[in-house]
Amino acid sequence: MTRYSFGFDGNGELEPMGVVDIGSNSVRLVIYEGAVRSPTPIFNEKVLCGLGRQLASTGHLGRESVERALAALTRFRAVAKILRVKNVRAIATAACREAADGPDFIQRGEKALGTRIQVLSGQQEAELAANGIMMGFRSPDGLATDLGGGSLEIVDVGGTPRQAVTLPLGGLRLIDTSGGRIDKAIDIADEQIARVPWLERGRNRTFYAVGGTWRAIAKLHMEQTNYPLRIMHSYSIPTKEVIAFCEEIRRAKKLSTMIGIDEIAKARREVLPFGALVLERLLKKLEPSAVYFSVFGIREGLLYSLLSEAERRKDPLLAFCIDHARLRSRSAEHAVELCAWTDALFEGPGPKETEEERRLRHAACLLSDSGWRAHPDYRGEQSLIMIAHAALGGIDHPGRMFLAFTIYFRHLGTSAETERQDEMSDRLKEILPKRLLRRARIVGAAIRAAHMLSIGRPGIIDEAPLSYEGNKLVLSIPKAHAALDGERLRRRFAALADLMERVPEVRVG
Repeated sequence: MTRYSFGFDGNGELEPMGVVDIGSNSVRLVIYEGAVRSPTPIFNEKVLCGLGRQLASTGHLGRESVERALAALTRFRAVAKILRVKNVRAIATAACREAADGPDFIQRGEKALGTRIQVLSGQQEAELAANGIMMGFRSPDGLATDLGGGSLEIVDVGGTPRQAVTLPLGGLRLIDTSGGRIDKAIDIADEQIARVPWLERGRNRTFYAVGGTWRAIAKLHMEQTNYPLRIMHSYSIPTKEVIAFCEEIRRAKKLSTMIGIDEIAKARREVLPFGALVLERLLKKLEPSAVYFSVFGIREGLLYSLLSEAERRKDPLLAFCIDHARLRSRSAEHAVELCAWTDALFEGPGPKETEEERRLRHAACLLSDSGWRAHPDYRGEQSLIMIAHAALGGIDHPGRMFLAFTIYFRHLGTSAETERQDEMSDRLKEILPKRLLRRARIVGAAIRAAHMLSIGRPGIIDEAPLSYEGNKLVLSIPKAHAALDGERLRRRFAALADLMERVPEVRVG
């Protein structure tokens, strides 16, 4: 089985880390629980300052924008002090590196924030965007594209050699250089995109969309399609559908009439048509196989750059699940035992599974006891909500729903009598292909039976293996644990065997 390790290096405690991102449109502070493979934000605040609003036409940062940014940095310093964050890294992007008064602002900003601010080059910004995709996805392969207020970074992730470019196509800059005219902005975007000959490498590969404006487009799409899961990371839309939706946004006479526009910050709405046209023109040029939106960007990329090679090699999903098991379950060791115990169901004559399905099953085992503190009557629903909306990386939305429903079935059972029908679970099932839903029932039933045998403690199911004999599914309980056999255990095991289309047999001794 896959080997997992528990705990953190050193004294076992994470050192919180803050990242301040001074962009051309927004200034943001994110404080992470620690610099690890699957970082968890414990504080996140953004102020839309618009530093690069008039940069193209004036060459300077706006005075009002500067004062707003400095006020935000002053507050961020106070927040970091209250949360006892000793390690704060600050980075600044296109507006600060290009403005004539950028150095003056950086000097004032460092005084307000109380730490050094690193002004990134275009190449460095592109590299951090790529690192962010490496942090948030498992083995990504495609083009990472990060649209900010002042620039657009494009970098080949997974390609050799890694190509990267920065283009002056940020939303605020495009408004400034085009005089707010969409038709002129289209010509500017097409001209800049045509300057990059290696973009052909993105054809039939994944397009990873990063940046607040593009996430706003995805959010608007969720609202318009009434998508049941409002999680932005790894939200995927077919390429042709994204293009059509972007065309609809840039052609809209009044954005205020679009369904869901109230969910988008007012300061972001003016940039929306220009961000949409850049995305539209890129996708028409690239013709990617898929479009995924990412909440992991240069901030997470900065964290990734600080990780050891061993930490980087970890699976982002399993790293999260292992830490979650250690923090939330009654026994992390038992969670690991479940991975090996359920392996037997999918070996020999059992149903086959892909490497990705095996990975998801192991993740479900690691999360299986995370809801044990909830009221017994609501563990299923609460686990479903918690896992569906957890800060998971390295997983798509169907995979996320597989985990959520596996633990849902682990608590409520899988029969028509025990499985509850409610609007939330029914809607979320829309994301889950029928094959994965069936697998969730099987794995959930297996975990349910295992917990009844082991009472959630390690050292028991390791000695009570599953096996196939003809048309039978056999559970062998050693004599040392014979007293744990019982009516409820046999009912749960029979439910598992029924899903496997096998005859259940429990052998004791």
